[in-house]
Amino acid sequence: MSMAQINKKQGLGKGIRALLDTIDEEINTPKEGVPAVSGQKDNANAAPATSRIPLDLIEVNPSQPRHDFDEQALIELSESIKLHDIIQPITVVKTATNKYQLISGERRVRASKMAGLKDIPAYIRTADGQGMLEMALLENLQRENLNAIEIALSYRQLMDECGLTQEQVADRMKKERSTVTNYLRLLKLPPDIQKAVRDSQISMGHARAIIGLEHVEQQLYVFRETIQRGLSVRQVEQLVKDMAAEKSPAPGKVTSVKLPPAYKRIEDNMASHFSTRVKLDRKKNGKGSITIEFYNDEDLERIMDKMKL
Repeated sequence: MSMAQINKKQGLGKGIRALLDTIDEEINTPKEGVPAVSGQKDNANAAPATSRIPLDLIEVNPSQPRHDFDEQALIELSESIKLHDIIQPITVVKTATNKYQLISGERRVRASKMAGLKDIPAYIRTADGQGMLEMALLENLQRENLNAIEIALSYRQLMDECGLTQEQVADRMKKERSTVTNYLRLLKLPPDIQKAVRDSQISMGHARAIIGLEHVEQQLYVFRETIQRGLSVRQVEQLVKDMAAEKSPAPGKVTSVKLPPAYKRIEDNMASHFSTRVKLDRKKNGKGSITIEFYNDEDLERIMDKMKL
């Protein structure tokens, strides 16, 4: 082989690795922090041997935290796979039915099917049910470009289904506990805001600022303002600070009686519908009042449009 051919091949290899953003610097070196699995010998951290397995025997892991895939990126990856095959093996675990459940690499599996491949290189691991779940979540968190909400959901699943504490999740991910906490707090936001974070309409910084507001209706108002006015994270932080100061109760002020759960749901649903604070008061005799707040004239017009007035 001539020197020119060698240089061309090396350059091509670099291009492939730039496209496949999940490739490690050393293909056979596992990511730090991936738990040891039964069935590995000698070195507990050694990567398992690879084999090519049929694509039609691979089942998607129901614990897969990633749900959003860029269609154009998949097409580009499939075109590369047609030319160069898969460079980074996927990771699977063999099931009792002689099939393979995917632990990490769903993006590569999808692109390989699009490319018309019949089989794919894979690391085959063994694990029990809970061990497989934890391994799947950890490997995906480390290998895939998940959005902030998917990361938060994975952390929550590690805690709820694997019995891990925040400290243990942080230790396994080599993160500060405060980092894990900040991700988990995102799950307290209303669904509309979580979706906006997932879809990259707003950043995690915007979301963290919005969490500083106590009431859902206030959070939705700031979220709407952020989208419509294109506010920066610093501007959102200032808006939240101003609103929190306005809503601070005066010293000695008596708070209202807590609503029964059924009426609180009505209050929350109305607040979500109008994207502003709604106050529902109900007396024992069944009488009551509803107060709908607005923050400026434009906000009032928006609420009137919602009411079709």
